[in-house]
Formats: sequence, C-alpha cells, structure tokens
Amino acid sequence: MSHLEPEAKIFACSQSVYLAEVIAKEYGIPLGKVTMSKYSDGEFQPSYEESIRGLRVFIVCSTFPSADNLMELLLMIDAAKRASARHITAVMPYFGWARQDRKDKPRVPIGAKLVAKLLETAGATRIMTMDLHADQIQGFFEKPVDHLFASTIFLPYVNSLGLDNLTIASPDMGGSKRAYAYSKFLESDVVICYKQRKEANIIDTMELIGEVKGKNVILVDDMIDTGGTLAKAADLMIEKGALSVRAICTHAILSGGAYEKIENSKLLELIVTDSIPLKKKSNKIKVVSCAPLFAEVMYMVHHNNSISGKFLM
Repeated sequence: MSHLEPEAKIFACSQSVYLAEVIAKEYGIPLGKVTMSKYSDGEFQPSYEESIRGLRVFIVCSTFPSADNLMELLLMIDAAKRASARHITAVMPYFGWARQDRKDKPRVPIGAKLVAKLLETAGATRIMTMDLHADQIQGFFEKPVDHLFASTIFLPYVNSLGLDNLTIASPDMGGSKRAYAYSKFLESDVVICYKQRKEANIIDTMELIGEVKGKNVILVDDMIDTGGTLAKAADLMIEKGALSVRAICTHAILSGGAYEKIENSKLLELIVTDSIPLKKKSNKIKVVSCAPLFAEVMYMVHHNNSISGKFLM
C-alpha cells in the first residue's frame, strides 16, 4: 500500500473566525465546521462536525482577552486529540499573556510559561505564532514553535510609502532589537525612547535618544495596548522637529481610551495586522493582513518544506 500524506484541515475558535476564513481561502481549502454548545451559566463545549482522524489539524485562535479565547483553544485542542488527529497545530497570531514572561517583582506568576504548559498538556504538537512580546517564550515549550515576524508584511508597505530621510524608532529600550532589525533592511537611522512608568500603562517621563529633526519617523513595536506610549512618543518627536511620525504595531489590542489617544496624537498613521479584530474604524489606522503569511507557512509546514525564508529578522 502506498503512503499517503495526511490531509490538512483548518478550524477556528469563535473570536478568530474572521481571520481563519481568510487564511483558509489563501490556503485553498474550506474552513472546517465547528459548533459551540453553551450552557446558561456560561460554560461552553466545542464540537468538530467532521472527521479529523489521522489528519493534520490547524486551530486558529488569537488569545486576546477575555480568557474565554484561551479556554476555547484548549478545549478545541483536547477535542482534536480525543478525535485521533495526527498533528495538532495551535495557530496563535497573537499569543496572549506574553507580557508575563518573567518575575519582575516578588509573588507574581510567569503567565506565558503557564500558557505554554497548558497548550502542551491539552495536546498541541506544534505552535505557530507571530511577533512574541519576548523571543525567549519559545523556550517555554517542549514542542516546535514557528515564530513568524510581521516584518515580512510590513516592510513592503513601508517601502511603498517612498519616504525620504527615514528613521526607525523604538518606543522603549526593550524594543531596540526590533528597531535595529527594521533599520538594517531599510538602511535607516535609529532612535530610542527611554521611558519610566509610575505603574502599568501609566508613563511618568519619556526622553529621546537620537536625532529626529527633519526626519520621517516610523515607530515599531510588537503591540499597542492603551496607546499612551506611542501617542506620547509621537508628540515628543514632532516637538523635536520630526517631519512626520507613523507607527507599526503588530497586535492592535487598543484597550481603554486607545482610539481617542491615537486620534488626538500627532501620529500620522498606525499600521497594524489583523491578528486581533479592531473594535471600531479609524482614519488613522491601516490594517495589513497577516493571513497570506500564515496560510503560506501552514502549507509549507504541512508539506515538510523549509520556512527559513520567511524569517526576515
């Protein structure tokens, strides 16, 4: 009997259907059927409505708040394992709890490590994600991790802008590696913002390391939450003589008053991916889809092809 490669199927958690549909279309197969039973107390139970025995299953789920997204992904993985799927890949464009990658003060959890163990215990055999908040989170897993970079889709867009006197900026010291990686490909200068916080999401002071006068600046970061850092950085750079300030942020969390801060800031444009759905539209926000990138890498992984060409950083 000849050996046949197991078929691949793509499924989605409830809050990531919008993205999974585009990924499946790019991949060239229909999105798999899943139903969700809900109890009156809020408990829920996913069910695959087609056979997945012996197949490679991709489950698309960004684990942004609430925690129901993560719990649904865990239940989907467990159900796939118990339905005899051969390979179970958790496709997590946005990996939630990634900011809890270390103990930064006594008596706190390492949430990213806990999430990694939960995914593996549930039955995930591979993890696929994009622009982790900290690269070392890959080491929390004992399973293969495909860590994709949104730079592969952002850089062509930046080049299409045709900006002169371009400078790449990091909104904090922790993002300097990412900023230098972008500057390498764009052959531009780099500036860094040094900030101190009073507490989470509240900035006390911010200083600029580098020269932005007469420059078109692009801030790069892995995520934007309340928008306070980017708004303050953009305003500071315009005060220092920058011609324009744009921002590239992979994951658009945009919580609290983020939309208002972006609208009222000196930011000319905020470029994000669709790893997290926008809560509302804004003339300043440009969405570049990550679906083609994930679809291509998923196809390459399924056919055991090298994906090293997809890593620009």
